[in-house]
Amino acid sequence: MHPYVHDPAHIKGLRTVATVEFTKGVIVVLAGLGLFSMRHRDIWGIAESFLEFFHVNPYHHYVGVFIDLVYRISDIRLWKIATVASVYVILRFIEAYGLWYALPWAEWLAFASGTIYIPFELMDLLHRPTWFRLLVLTVNLVIVLYMLYLRLDALEKRRIARAQQAAG
Repeated sequence: MHPYVHDPAHIKGLRTVATVEFTKGVIVVLAGLGLFSMRHRDIWGIAESFLEFFHVNPYHHYVGVFIDLVYRISDIRLWKIATVASVYVILRFIEAYGLWYALPWAEWLAFASGTIYIPFELMDLLHRPTWFRLLVLTVNLVIVLYMLYLRLDALEKRRIARAQQAAG
């Protein structure tokens, strides 16, 4: 049995992290659907309408980079991206489910998957510092450290329970 099942503070924390993970999965699903919906259409027409709606200059450097990227994506490349995105989404949804129900394996999964991103997020922040990148890194670090705390605390409680059982 999970040591935090009856502790509302930890359940609330785990469910908050589960919601973050679920949200990341939903964002990737929506982005993927958006990308697939545009693959055989007039990219410039769609992009210009979108940019006009948000009053963005269509000749801005970053807009051009985005449009160029979409133009260069072939159907095979798109399927490769879709496969990687699908694996990512499935992993996020499984992790969110496990965290929502306070399952220990999900805490380890959240710790491991969050830890993988830290070096990349840190390098990205150092190369192009923004408040958003700092926020992403900070949230990820908090989640990773919280998951580590929960798992180490559970291991310690299990060790104490075994010692008491052996003594008594």
